[in-house]
Amino acid sequence: MTERRAILSGSTFEEQIGYARAVVDGDWVHVSGTTGFDYSTMTISDDVVEQAAQCLRNIGQALEEAGCGFGDVVRVRYLLPDRADFEPCWPVLRECFGDVRPAATMLMCGLADPRMKIEIEVYARRRSV
Repeated sequence: MTERRAILSGSTFEEQIGYARAVVDGDWVHVSGTTGFDYSTMTISDDVVEQAAQCLRNIGQALEEAGCGFGDVVRVRYLLPDRADFEPCWPVLRECFGDVRPAATMLMCGLADPRMKIEIEVYARRRSV
């Protein structure tokens, strides 16, 4: 039987809404849309680049708990309310994905909280289960 387990980050949103930060399903890892909240303090920076960096720290923790890392990411989606905020984030995003080159999409959309300036979702495939 294929392994399936939820990874929780401790975000109050997971409990309130009813979802997991990530789900491991066999060798696939699905990481939910992740914002720039520091889940230990439930605070968020006003700066989009710092939010992007915190998104990646949150995602990195989920991937690590799932038994993989950024090198295993095959798909990334960036969601931003303001298209002008995307380019300033590129250097931070390149630090994690520059050598990996996952398939990627950027979408403009409203996010759940007006303080949120970027949300990132990834799919990874663990190389060894």
